[in-house]
Amino acid sequence: MGFDLDILDEEDSPYPEVRSSVSNVDDPEMPALTLRMWIIGLTLCMASSAMNVFFNFRFPAPTVVPLVLLLVSYPLGKMLAFSMPIRTYRLRIPVPVVKSRLHIRLTTLTYELSLNPGPWNIKEHVLVYIMANVSVGPPYALNALVVSEYYYGIHHGFWFNLVLVLGTQLTGFGLAGLCRRFLVWPASMVWPQNLVACTLLNTLHAEEDAEWGTRAVSRYRFYVVASVAAFFFYFLPDFLFQALSIFSWITWIAPKNVVVNQLFGVSSGLGMSVLTFDWTEIGYIGSPLMVPWWAEVHVFGGFVLFYWILTPILYYTNVWQLSYFPMSANYPYDRFGKVYNVSRILDSSNRFDAAKYEAYSPLYLPGTYAITYLLAFALSTCVIVHTLLYHGHSLLNGLKKIKVEKDDIHAKLMRNYPEVPDWWYMAFFAVFFSMAIVAAEVWHTEVPVWALLLAVALPIVYILPSGFIYAMTGQGITLNLVAQIIPGTLLPGNPLANMVFKAYSVQTLTEATNFVQDLKLGHYVKVPPRATFLVQSLATILAAFVQVGVKQWMFSNIHDICQSTQKSKLTCPHNQVFFTASVIWGLIGPNRQFGKTSIYHPQLYAIIIGALLPIPAWLWQRRHPNSWLKMVSTPVILNGVSFIPPATGINYSSWFLTGFIFQYLIRRRNFGWWSKFNYVTSAALDSGTVLSLIFIFFTLQFPKGGNISLNWWGNNVFKNTSDTNRTPFRKAPLTGLPW
Repeated sequence: MGFDLDILDEEDSPYPEVRSSVSNVDDPEMPALTLRMWIIGLTLCMASSAMNVFFNFRFPAPTVVPLVLLLVSYPLGKMLAFSMPIRTYRLRIPVPVVKSRLHIRLTTLTYELSLNPGPWNIKEHVLVYIMANVSVGPPYALNALVVSEYYYGIHHGFWFNLVLVLGTQLTGFGLAGLCRRFLVWPASMVWPQNLVACTLLNTLHAEEDAEWGTRAVSRYRFYVVASVAAFFFYFLPDFLFQALSIFSWITWIAPKNVVVNQLFGVSSGLGMSVLTFDWTEIGYIGSPLMVPWWAEVHVFGGFVLFYWILTPILYYTNVWQLSYFPMSANYPYDRFGKVYNVSRILDSSNRFDAAKYEAYSPLYLPGTYAITYLLAFALSTCVIVHTLLYHGHSLLNGLKKIKVEKDDIHAKLMRNYPEVPDWWYMAFFAVFFSMAIVAAEVWHTEVPVWALLLAVALPIVYILPSGFIYAMTGQGITLNLVAQIIPGTLLPGNPLANMVFKAYSVQTLTEATNFVQDLKLGHYVKVPPRATFLVQSLATILAAFVQVGVKQWMFSNIHDICQSTQKSKLTCPHNQVFFTASVIWGLIGPNRQFGKTSIYHPQLYAIIIGALLPIPAWLWQRRHPNSWLKMVSTPVILNGVSFIPPATGINYSSWFLTGFIFQYLIRRRNFGWWSKFNYVTSAALDSGTVLSLIFIFFTLQFPKGGNISLNWWGNNVFKNTSDTNRTPFRKAPLTGLPW
């Protein structure tokens, strides 16, 4: 199970994916922490974090992704390298030196500061990109803050907001550093998403491997042509011919046939139409040119088994009353077949009213939503057991500080730089987790300290299982379900405690895996580890101040924010979803949803089944080491389908088909082309499409309130179908389903 392994000379990686995208040479004298790097990195960090927080409250809205900042920072770096004066300043800093208890003398340390140390280089560039990675995403804790203030009327002020965001963001940073020996230094921890970034960085900075005007095609030329083509092509599925994106062509033939629409539809169906021509849909679960072929087979096989076979069986036999609701939806329903109206079970203070709940309805899950919960329960134990069985020996060696694997060329080259001591990361973990306790106790949030300890214990338990899967497949594990059920059970009727618990658990694990990913990227590009540590920590802290400041300003100055009539469409869609989740898990509670009297109670047995799933394949491959079962990874099968909903079959089938073409056919039949252009193609499709998306939004969607559109068959054919109308197989009785 893993990437293809070739036995090569020790001076290159044993993995062809890494060899094709990562340089195996290094220049230790190349400057990294330069003044221009800080100017560009911190400026883009502040601007992008502010923009993404602002647009996070709007729908529809673009997102400034790190890839865009990687592209933007390249000409900025070139410009500063051309324009800044070539001058070096020598700074003399007096430092006291203790010779004995009675003898202290001053010595002078000389530090050289070069304004322009030469051409804009790849190490500066990757540090800017790492800053972007850790700062562009809106903090998960902001959802909890907005919901507590806007919906529950609980106001704790700016400093509580800042402390909570810093605590949730940087506790994971400390955890990430402690996992380096398991997730960064071993060569087998490939982190495929970093291969795309490395390829793009090397394409921009490496010498041309073929000159313009010659017949050979260089990576750079290929990237430019492919990204420009992707930019213009995206106008078709996004604006000119939107049916190419929602390509559920069978439903166009039978728009009112409910079963056809449920099986082949995209909006509320299973997406058996197979194709889409929209790269954002194809790459919704990750670039298929990035994920290794064995993982794609696992993911698509799991999808077919659970969603194209199991879901229709359960749906049409009306298990869990599924057939009274749409086949697929990303929100719950009531017993009348309508979207669950949370306001009907709350009193005037937005507190849970049990009498109103009894008079209204329990909460029902649509078909794919119910299966996703079932698989999430199984995954919660499966991934831990799998990690202990398959990685237990490596974990034990790592804890004993014994090398987990023999060093590859990249690990050997990194010996030229001093490593970051573990105690630095331990200090970060201790300081910022202490902030969590301060936030909970000083501002009287009703979140007990033991709950915070449990909230952080979850990512500690799951960081290595999640990291192993992320490093090999490019898809991480989320703790959303577990992080809602535990506080909902232990702290019932306390939505703020539920949200704070969830924020610490989910964000700590998410940030930890993201930080580890960037540590591996720095490892690949041979950036001094202490430089990576410095830019990660400073960028995250700075971004937290900016993000909280933007949120505070918006809610102080935009009086109708989060209302459906807000003229700038600042309707807070993500916060509304978060509020609904807080009601379901914090107020209604998991005891009502999965208790013994609930129709969903049998789903809890998936926790036991999940723990048993990895064992048969593990026992079999121990007795038969050459069996194909050694390639089976049950956590990848269960976790790969976690994007559903809102993802549907059209995302998975098109993703798998594209992966089959590039990662199987081309890789096997023309490995030379694949090794040179595969990751360049992925980077070009990503960058061209995202730039086109932003351009279309600001030129064609943002003006006139999004009313600039083309009204023709190609943009309307998919809108008037049972799929789009979310028609269920059975109609709920007017008096509601009995319960």
